[in-house]
Amino acid sequence: MHMKKIRVLVVDDSLVFREAIARGISKDPGIEVVATASDPFMARDKIIEFEPDVMTLDVEMPKMGGIEFLRKLMPQYPIPVVVVSAVSSNVFDALNAGAVDFVTKPDVRNGNNLDSLINELIIKIKIASTAKLGHWKNNKTSDRAFENANGLNKNLVIAIGASTGGTEAIYEVLKKFPEDMPGIVIVQHMPPVFTKMYSDRLNNTCALNVKEAKTGDQVVQGTVLIAPGDYHMKLKRSGSGYIVECFKGDKVNGHCPSVDVLFNSVASIAGKNAIGIILTGMGYDGAKGLLEMRKKGAKTIGQDEESSVVYGMPKVAYDIGAVEKQAPIGDIARLTHSIVKTVT
Repeated sequence: MHMKKIRVLVVDDSLVFREAIARGISKDPGIEVVATASDPFMARDKIIEFEPDVMTLDVEMPKMGGIEFLRKLMPQYPIPVVVVSAVSSNVFDALNAGAVDFVTKPDVRNGNNLDSLINELIIKIKIASTAKLGHWKNNKTSDRAFENANGLNKNLVIAIGASTGGTEAIYEVLKKFPEDMPGIVIVQHMPPVFTKMYSDRLNNTCALNVKEAKTGDQVVQGTVLIAPGDYHMKLKRSGSGYIVECFKGDKVNGHCPSVDVLFNSVASIAGKNAIGIILTGMGYDGAKGLLEMRKKGAKTIGQDEESSVVYGMPKVAYDIGAVEKQAPIGDIARLTHSIVKTVT
């Protein structure tokens, strides 16, 4: 059966880089570069003319920045976008404006990094081509945090796993939590450096205390620990409470950090004193770990298909019976909060 090629528009103000990307990704038999553009105004015309399936977009551009372009473009032409950016927190603004994912530009002096960028871009273009974009306009609910969850079980742990589309989904959940929620541990597939930027960003916008985790950090009320890029994270016992351990290791299900590594540890250490939440993402990381948690008596929640950017991880988890309750992203905070109040 002949697969339809993914039609891609490459937008970058650097001619050299634009050509390198177009040439590189075209080598993949599943991808066809239908057009390139050097600025957002040209890009908009090419979108109308060629109707590409996916656009790659440089964030730092003259005339109009990539993020401003996304904010104007997405409401009119919701097209899956993979952002190409220098290492900067701009990528989170881009994801917030509707981009599906990001790759980072290599250091110019280091030629072989271009190959790894191209390979990563090819993978992310393919994921983006399956992404749903209606979600980001209509699925946001109010930002109001819930009232404090007095009298809750101090030994409860909330574990969250996500991949593609997860940065916004996690924010959508955390921003509604009061500052006294039980300890939260998170794996979001993301490269090093970015996990720290992302933690800082959440810390500045949520009532909870959010930080990039390091070994020995306590999982306590009001705190959110995010696994650092390139490190797995496990829950461990420490006296009557919990700490995390972050360690280097082989990729699990193609990822480090891996959601399964975290969820499996939560299943064995916290048992029924846990809530597991699996959000949008490509692949199946976390599904088996969530099932393990459910078998041990934890409450489990999966994001529904309608609100997921990529309904991969939550679908596999749901299909194997790991998900006790499925809900749209806008309802997950409320659902979690109500479980927290009943589990004592």
